[in-house]
Amino acid sequence: MGILSWIILGLLAGALAKFLMPGSDSTGLVATMLLGIVGALVGGFIGGIIGFGSVHGLNIGSIITATLGAFVVLYLFKKFR
Repeated sequence: MGILSWIILGLLAGALAKFLMPGSDSTGLVATMLLGIVGALVGGFIGGIIGFGSVHGLNIGSIITATLGAFVVLYLFKKFR
């Protein structure tokens, strides 16, 4: 997957995770995108390990996996912030 696809997937995953996460959050667009990209990597890594699937291309499965990873990263970011 190209860098532009990672950025788009990270932006989508970060925005979805931020929307689904309860409570207020003061992170901006750039931080959301970076957390989403990290979440996409984490989601793809964990998904590949447990056999759920990994992040390949820009499709619904990749968006769900990346969003779950971004949700975990955003949760940890809020806990340690």
